[in-house]
Amino acid sequence: MNYFAHGIRFLDRPWFLVGTATPDWLSVADRKVRLREKLLIPFCEDEDFHTREFVAGAMQHLHDDGWFHETTAFFEITAEVAECFRSRCGADERIRPGFLGHIFTEMLLDRLLIEQEPELLDDYYRVLSTVKGSHVEQIVNRISSRKTQRLAYFIDLFSEIRFLDDYRDNERLLERLNQVLRRVKLMPLPDVYLSAIEESWAVIRQRGRELLPADRFHATPTLGRTTS
Repeated sequence: MNYFAHGIRFLDRPWFLVGTATPDWLSVADRKVRLREKLLIPFCEDEDFHTREFVAGAMQHLHDDGWFHETTAFFEITAEVAECFRSRCGADERIRPGFLGHIFTEMLLDRLLIEQEPELLDDYYRVLSTVKGSHVEQIVNRISSRKTQRLAYFIDLFSEIRFLDDYRDNERLLERLNQVLRRVKLMPLPDVYLSAIEESWAVIRQRGRELLPADRFHATPTLGRTTS
């Protein structure tokens, strides 16, 4: 899952919402810092309400990724999206269709959810903006054995740039995809791959909701809801 799919169900719980986003924020801002379950569990009953909610949200992220990547729909749809890129790259080994199928399916799922409920994207950013990045960084540094000084800045940048808005336009979406590819040291895609993006989007518009089965998407991990 990507940011919006992880968080769309929790717009009434700011710190929980922030928790769902932080593992992905860290993967960009400071990849050496990871919020693994064994680090989170000791803080699930913390005396600080913000910490409890944050931990519950981060656990939700891990829980969702666990089932999401194991569904039949994920394997089938990522393979279809990968083929959209594979059919255009020929023998160019610099293109990684399998990786593209995975990451781009998740980006396009966010696009689908935004298209279906566009007003919730504004709500998503509005709720995130109520939490200070510096406060999130402090909590992460309590939990993680590795400390970060990069997270607060990235959270503020995330809310300022609002790059999820770009997912609704193919050219801007290609730019965002290329940012991901550069980050993992893969070759950015030229504009000729815009047709692959359009074809992939057709796949997600047709089958995307299969990725979020109600019995899994609306379930919560054992920790459940914390209270103040």
